[in-house]
Amino acid sequence: MGGGGPKDWPEGWSRGSGRGEGTGTPPAPPDRTQVMPAPGPSREEPWRSRLEPRRDAPRSRSTEPRRAAPEGSPRPREHQPPGVGRTRRRGGRGRWVRRVLLVLLLVVALLLGLFLIFYSRIDKVDALQDYEGRPEASPGQDWLIVGSDSREGLSDQEIKDLRLGKVEGRRTDTIILLHKPTFGAPTLVSLPRDSYVPIPGSGRNKLNAAYAIGGRALLVRTVEQVTGIRIDHYTEIGFGGFVGMTDAVGGVELCPKRDIRDRKSGLRVKEGCQEMDGPTSLAYVRARYFDPKGDLGRVERQQEFLGAVFDRAASPATLLNPFRLVSLGNAATTSLTIDQRDGPVSLLQFALAMRAVAGGGGRQTTVPVADPNYSTRAGSAVRWDRERALELFRSLRER
Repeated sequence: MGGGGPKDWPEGWSRGSGRGEGTGTPPAPPDRTQVMPAPGPSREEPWRSRLEPRRDAPRSRSTEPRRAAPEGSPRPREHQPPGVGRTRRRGGRGRWVRRVLLVLLLVVALLLGLFLIFYSRIDKVDALQDYEGRPEASPGQDWLIVGSDSREGLSDQEIKDLRLGKVEGRRTDTIILLHKPTFGAPTLVSLPRDSYVPIPGSGRNKLNAAYAIGGRALLVRTVEQVTGIRIDHYTEIGFGGFVGMTDAVGGVELCPKRDIRDRKSGLRVKEGCQEMDGPTSLAYVRARYFDPKGDLGRVERQQEFLGAVFDRAASPATLLNPFRLVSLGNAATTSLTIDQRDGPVSLLQFALAMRAVAGGGGRQTTVPVADPNYSTRAGSAVRWDRERALELFRSLRER
């Protein structure tokens, strides 16, 4: 017959009913539905089937148990949505920043509260009075700093130990002009207390006589008239304040240029830099009879002492120590006197200006002197070099 034989048919297929009729071949197995294999990678690329999941395969988690990682291998990270870990880290960092800022605000609030408490305890006086012919205000700010021999706040035993003696009224041991320009570094100018100057209504006399004759107001007026500078702020501190401030900051480092033995002040120190406590530093500032420079030598030691005190007061060892800070505030305010128009802001500006000078960010000088032993009816005095002194004050007045 025409047509192909069994060899032309697909293997496993028969011409008949599938039961081997008329072929002589064994009966075929029961008919089964044949499934064509899904298209996939060829046998030549077995690696792709292992690396790439089938697209039509359902995505489900394997139910097979995970193999234990070898000992010492890094622990696999749990699956997290993108950015979760980073968000948590940022949130933790933000909380720490907020906490640090809160602590800083609390510290600032505490310092401000202490400052206002101390300010309320300071004595206020009417030292800056208007009068006819008073100099015009300069662009900057000017303070008159006075160190008086006031014994207020000291017991009889302390006065005896400090060898201060007992005097009637008040006198000035230190007179300093602090000028803070609108821009630039401040200048500290010492005015020797024995300066021979005209005192309004009293003729010529030593500068500290103005304080003894007419008090703070006459001293301010005298300084304004001889310098041509209008005083904007007044600050005065007594002996007790000098001693207390020094002890409160743990002493100050001062550097005598020679061995000193001063019988009247009781000062006995060796040459060279050394730590001095309150009583010793006060004697160091006040002593003058051992010094051939007399009042001018004492002026130099006063500037050295003030710089050392404000440098130590502004140090972290003081500002970060609450006990030392409170002691410093108590010592400074119990013996401090300011003008009644001076507020907390001006007092803070004064402290910052003194700190700048103490830290080397300002200038320290003394009014130019022509004769340190000028003979007068009031005794040996200091005569200024008028031309150079006026030039100095003119330069300050214009800044």
